[in-house]
Amino acid sequence: MERSWWSRNSFGYIIVKSIRYSPEAVDDLEEINEYFSIELENPNSAIKTVSMITKKIRELNNFPSIGMNLSAIIDIETDYHYLICGDYLAFYRFDEHNVYIIRVLNGKRDYLKLLFGDI
Repeated sequence: MERSWWSRNSFGYIIVKSIRYSPEAVDDLEEINEYFSIELENPNSAIKTVSMITKKIRELNNFPSIGMNLSAIIDIETDYHYLICGDYLAFYRFDEHNVYIIRVLNGKRDYLKLLFGDI
């Protein structure tokens, strides 16, 4: 039997090959770090917050469908999902190979405009 690229975890869910961050998502994480480190003068909170976000995102390796489909809360058909990471939302898409982190945004921001522009 030919071995597929993916495997299943102990719950039978597909485990994706890798998590890929868009340049915008990397910038978002850097901005979160800078906000806590520089503006709030709290580098420990910066490390704690970014670590918490990236830890939650790593869970997508084992459970890519853990996040909510964005179409469930807006009137736009999209394959985007979001994962709640404290005060932040990680927006992503996934296929059978990878999870693509699109943006990591504070839930209080106008994330629809940031994701889709003026729709």
